[in-house]
Amino acid sequence: MTETTSGTSTRKGKGQRKGLKMERVFTSPGVHPYEEMEWERRDVVMTNWRDGSVNFEQRGVEFPASWSMNATQIVASKYFRGAVGTPEREWSLKQLVDRVAGTYTETGKAHGYFAADEDAEIFDHELKHALVHQLFSFNSPVWFNVGTASQQQVSACFILSVDDTMESILDWYKEEGIIFKGGSGAGVNLSRIRSSRELLSSGGTASGPVSFMRGADASAGTIKSGGATRRAAKMVVLDVNHPDVEEFIETKAREERKIRALRDAGFDVDLGGSDIVSVQYQNANNSVRVSDASCAPWRAAPTSA
Repeated sequence: MTETTSGTSTRKGKGQRKGLKMERVFTSPGVHPYEEMEWERRDVVMTNWRDGSVNFEQRGVEFPASWSMNATQIVASKYFRGAVGTPEREWSLKQLVDRVAGTYTETGKAHGYFAADEDAEIFDHELKHALVHQLFSFNSPVWFNVGTASQQQVSACFILSVDDTMESILDWYKEEGIIFKGGSGAGVNLSRIRSSRELLSSGGTASGPVSFMRGADASAGTIKSGGATRRAAKMVVLDVNHPDVEEFIETKAREERKIRALRDAGFDVDLGGSDIVSVQYQNANNSVRVSDASCAPWRAAPTSA
């Protein structure tokens, strides 16, 4: 529980300050939340199911005994910072939680968010308890960036805008790449881009939004989100009345037929497989935007009583 109050600082000479007054819910005074858990060392070795080759390995990581091995693998492979095999590499969940939660606590203290130092300690303990007990979890950009030298990009998703010019389309590619590098996702509506049925002033035919989606999809599949091993998350939207909406809807279905054909021919098209990169439109969620106005022609006419 929190309460905004005006109290006296526990630090001598600081006088009165306003801030959050914290109360303990899950923790006890004088006991660090880590001390109330059983911890154990584990080896994380993730292999390719086809040939047994090692995809990721970090031995001796420290996690609560109550955590599943699946959760351990996800955190160790995705969120521990530092190059594997170097002294800088994080190896314990305590280090990860201390880095993130500790940064928030120290930032709160520095900016006077807490009524007293005791309230900052309660906040720190309660937050760490919730994280190590899996009561909740931050989104990936928080785990990637907070407490590191990286830019403090912590939002899960950014909404972008693109116009019907080559300059704007190339800016879209660049902006998404920067966002992905920082560990976040991006969403964009491509309906302003003219359809593939329209003519250009030069006499040729426009490429259309579905064509430009290929470049953005390839970029998302290449850039490691947050500098880690996870790929970027993105959403692409097209209005239901856009002339290319049928092609937009069919993109994934066509590519999935290609995946099955490649698989049957012996190619490695599993998630992360060496041949899956040749398949397009696999890194985005595609959504059709439907407004009330666009639905009007399909609504049933009201019946009289």
